[in-house]
Amino acid sequence: GDPVPDQPEEPKVKIEDITTGTGPPAESGDTVVVKYQGKLDDGSVFDSASNFDFTLGAGDVIKGWDQGIASMRKGGKRKLFVPSKLGYGKRGALPEIPPDADLHFIVTLKEIR
Repeated sequence: GDPVPDQPEEPKVKIEDITTGTGPPAESGDTVVVKYQGKLDDGSVFDSASNFDFTLGAGDVIKGWDQGIASMRKGGKRKLFVPSKLGYGKRGALPEIPPDADLHFIVTLKEIR
C-alpha cells in the first residue's frame, strides 16, 4: 500500500517541575490562582502577576497554560515552555508578544478553589 503521510506532530508544552507542591492536583474545571512571570526567547519579560485566577480547561487562557498548569498541586512551582502554536500563534499579542513567539513561564500555583 501507499505509505501513510507523516502527520505533523502536535506541539506540546514542555514542563519542568521546580517544586511539586502538596494536596490534590488541579484539574479541568477548577479555578486556580497563580503567580507567574512570562518571558520571550531573548529573556525579556512580557508579563507577570502575583495573583491571577482563571478556570482551568475553559479556554480562558492560552492552550499552553490549560495543558501546563493541569496536574499542578498547591505550592507547586513549574517552568513551562509554550510553543507558539499553544501560545498566541501567528497573531502574537502586540506590542509585547511578536507573531510566532515561543513563550517561557515560571508559574507557582497558589490556590485551587
